[in-house]
Amino acid sequence: MSKTRSTTGDPSGTGTAGESTAFSRDTVLEMLSNQRRRFVIHALKRANGELSVSELAEQVASWEYDKPVDRLEHQERKRVRNALRQFHLSKMAEYGFIEYDASRGVVSLSEEAERANFYVDSLTGGDVPWGVYYLALSVLATVAIGGVYLGVPPFSWISPIGYGVFLVGTLLVSSVGHCYDNYYRMRLGAREKPAEVRKE
Repeated sequence: MSKTRSTTGDPSGTGTAGESTAFSRDTVLEMLSNQRRRFVIHALKRANGELSVSELAEQVASWEYDKPVDRLEHQERKRVRNALRQFHLSKMAEYGFIEYDASRGVVSLSEEAERANFYVDSLTGGDVPWGVYYLALSVLATVAIGGVYLGVPPFSWISPIGYGVFLVGTLLVSSVGHCYDNYYRMRLGAREKPAEVRKE
């Protein structure tokens, strides 16, 4: 049996997976640096079990070419399947992210990867980074508080308590939105499609 499996990394769990894992930060970054490998992790997280290489390749190709599986061309399926077999799956198995049984042609997540959370918030493009959003919110709050203190209209029309309630409420809503965005949109496997796939 030609089952490829090896776990490497830092047992201290200092990676970017969102919780303690056997993967070092460099290992996680290397694995997630390639879109096909990110799509593999996403598909296996959604599957909650093993997939055949053909099933996995079809799903990855569907996301990569942004079309339903039944509309994929033969060459598109073949191109992704060959890339997974010849390079990506063995590399992911070597680093301990997946269990790859080449003789049976099946793939599943390793126990370590199953427990870990992987985020891709810096890879999707087109979104305003949360850091920039919070910076803008802080500037707005500073201007509002300064306007209230100096008695400058229209800021002086609202009481300091009213501004305090508004700012706290805005921060609460923003924090909830940030948590939702990270955990349910940017986490691999959280939603039906990866965050990188263009919305219809």
